Amino acid sequence: MKYRQLAIPHADGLLFGTAPHPLITRRGLRLGGGLVYPELNFTLPAMEVTAATMPVVARHYRDIITDALRRAVDLDAPGVVIEFETLPPMTATPAFGLEIVQILLGAMEEAHRQHGLKSVLRMTPNDNREFARPPVMRSGEHWERMLELFDGAARVGAELLSIESVGGKELHDDALMMGDLGQVIYSQCVLGVRDMEFLWRQLGAIARRHGVVCAGDTACGFGNTAMVLAEQRMIPRVFAAVVRAVSAVRTLVGYEQGAVGPGKDCGYENPYLKAITGYPMAMEGKTSACAHLSPLGNIAGAYADTWSNESVQNVRLLAASAPTCYLEQLIYDCRLMNRALAEGTASALTLRRWMVDSDAALDPQAWVLTPDSVIAIAQAIVSAPNHYQAGVAAARCAITLLRDAHATGRCRIAPREVPFLETMLAHVDALPADEAEFIAQQKGVVDASRYLPAEYGV
Repeated sequence: MKYRQLAIPHADGLLFGTAPHPLITRRGLRLGGGLVYPELNFTLPAMEVTAATMPVVARHYRDIITDALRRAVDLDAPGVVIEFETLPPMTATPAFGLEIVQILLGAMEEAHRQHGLKSVLRMTPNDNREFARPPVMRSGEHWERMLELFDGAARVGAELLSIESVGGKELHDDALMMGDLGQVIYSQCVLGVRDMEFLWRQLGAIARRHGVVCAGDTACGFGNTAMVLAEQRMIPRVFAAVVRAVSAVRTLVGYEQGAVGPGKDCGYENPYLKAITGYPMAMEGKTSACAHLSPLGNIAGAYADTWSNESVQNVRLLAASAPTCYLEQLIYDCRLMNRALAEGTASALTLRRWMVDSDAALDPQAWVLTPDSVIAIAQAIVSAPNHYQAGVAAARCAITLLRDAHATGRCRIAPREVPFLETMLAHVDALPADEAEFIAQQKGVVDASRYLPAEYGV
């Protein structure tokens, strides 16, 4: 554990648009330096991506970026972050992904030359390693192609490197459906941590070679899968809330390996990471409804240094293409947050309070993201001696916060879920204190056909 104390030790220090360690991009965007910037994320409509369809694919991305940047200029946006999340075929065939990177960068350069619009590209290759079963994490074609795409994108000018990595997910999906908190911690804080260490060392070398930065990872496949399952009433919401707190331990490893933000938008664990590291964070909330539903529509904005929409398909709406419409919504949200920041800390904290209070009492997943909860869980993480015990501490802290909030009537928890809080606490209390003992215990109970322990060094 690299981080032993919080960069933001008090709740009032957690605020949108401000971070102790801002990131200044090549074109002068100061992320976390006093403004919230829109971060646009987009994807194709339903279609195949093959050599035969690449001309159509390229036209989609050219239209998306041209129209979106034009709208940003029209609305006087102070700058924009563009995220390119590849689809699996674009990582499997890096030439496909690199063609799109060059289209996006070319349009961004033209908008800067003609209109002075500042922008930066976040490159997020799809992690195809999970397509092998059981996944091979440290070698093979999926690994090599992914690194090839990262390297090529960084070489031509993609400045922020990110990924939704999947190490441990092959066991975590079963853990969610079984409500097994021990296996959640094993998947994320043992397997996931080890994969993150290996992966982000490689990405750090690429970033240094090309003079770009590692931005950050996300536990989307872990915490957001739990959130979506909870929305579908397949798992308890209190369980999803605890999984979210645990996920911060896994994602933190990217920063321990040199990432400097902005943390990736779909990481709702990012507030904990902002408190721990002081780096800027992307967030998404109500504007991500195009991709997934959530109970965190407003509260997520309380911590945003870039405000994102998640992946929206390039389909035509009445006004314009969906990416252009979503960018307009993001720009207006950012205007409001930036207006509050311009009026001073008191005004910004008032807006933050409204964002938080509008969601926090209605769902346990929102409650663990209140500023006080964020500081408490983040402190539990940095006070632990290792990642395993940090996961245990994060889980115990989240459960305690939810029990107290329910007991005092501050957070609504469905009556059928209240007993699960005690079940989870008993499960956490029964876990071994020693990591080696825990690993041996888990290896004896998990489905050994699902994963390759050697790929994680266990």
